[in-house]
Amino acid sequence: MEISIPYGHTFLTVVIPDHIRADIIEPPNISAADDPLSVVQSALDDLLGDVDWAKFAGSKSVAIAINDKTRPVPHKYLLPPLMGWLERLGIPDDAITFYIAVGTHLPMTIDEFPSVLPASILRRYQINSHDSEDDKNLIYLGETSHGTPVRTNKGYFQSDLKIVVGNIEPHQFVGFSGGAKTAAIGLSGIETINRNHALMAHPASQLGEYETNPARQDVEEIGQMVGVHLALNAILSQDKQIVHALAGDPGAVMQAGIPLSRQICQIAVPGKYGLTISSPGGYPKDINIYQAQKGLAHAGRVTRPGGSIILIAACTEGSGSPHYEEWMSDKKSYEEVIRQFQIEGFRIGPHKAFQIARDASKFHLKLFSELEENLARALLLNPVKDLQSAVDNALVELQSDERISFLPHAASTIPYQDNMRGTL
Repeated sequence: MEISIPYGHTFLTVVIPDHIRADIIEPPNISAADDPLSVVQSALDDLLGDVDWAKFAGSKSVAIAINDKTRPVPHKYLLPPLMGWLERLGIPDDAITFYIAVGTHLPMTIDEFPSVLPASILRRYQINSHDSEDDKNLIYLGETSHGTPVRTNKGYFQSDLKIVVGNIEPHQFVGFSGGAKTAAIGLSGIETINRNHALMAHPASQLGEYETNPARQDVEEIGQMVGVHLALNAILSQDKQIVHALAGDPGAVMQAGIPLSRQICQIAVPGKYGLTISSPGGYPKDINIYQAQKGLAHAGRVTRPGGSIILIAACTEGSGSPHYEEWMSDKKSYEEVIRQFQIEGFRIGPHKAFQIARDASKFHLKLFSELEENLARALLLNPVKDLQSAVDNALVELQSDERISFLPHAASTIPYQDNMRGTL
């Protein structure tokens, strides 16, 4: 049996002997919208929650937060109808600014802007890339009930109308992306993101959970403090095409969007597997290790302790975090990573090392990627040069009659056991 799995902008194929039982963990295919522009327009024409376009008619300044190149947000469909509404409100082009919400990722350069924004947007509007470590462009708003100090992008916060644009999809510890998160995390200072992400250690901060998830509820509180007025979110098929669009109050968008996202992303599995071959889902979800790590985390949910995980991720832009690389430079084992991280306390960058070590220490991890081999070894990722050989070797280690699984879109898949939703 031949199985294709996403890798960067292409696919790789592995061969599994016919006597091996292999399950492809992929939610049922849901067709993309035939006319995505019309779907987005309908969402904007019928806003959710206590939001009305008429309230924004007098806005002197509009700030639109968008995701960076690590997120497959279909801006070419989302933005034209949104800009059409702002134009109908009489808001001039020079009153509108786009803020690229990079979080703790490196700020995007002007040369990179075309990778996330259509040419029609680049020609007409001002574009700024956020920098979480640029204190002079941050403003302090106080603390959340979880003790998160909120510093956010000053220009965005001071705008009359604050909009977020993004996707609703599963997130490994915030439960779901979407809603206010694009601004609440993407436009915050590093101290804010550090404190919020430290909540990933809470046992209730789980993939696919929302109301009871402290990390996600902290995001909601940050968004309220920032004062996000309007969210425009897409829900995508596994091949990154628009299925649904929702717009309105950020909280109302999340409440309506999460059940729709579950229909696309959630799938029952019969149990745990001896081997999982996992892809985050191809570009941009495997653009670097920082993003591809989610493919390991989600694979860990369906793999038995002591089993094998082969992570397939192109990682054409390396690790994705100089802080992560630097911190890992003298670490020799997963146990050392976990111990040192717990001693030092939560920090962005090292947290990625901790997440990988926490999961990889339970399994036999191998990585097939374009990452430079010495770097991959320094990050304790156990690189392999030949994917088929790595698969063949892992098959030999299977227990009698053990099944294997493929996760072709791991980062956007929520696997669960039939009798215990979300707690594999």
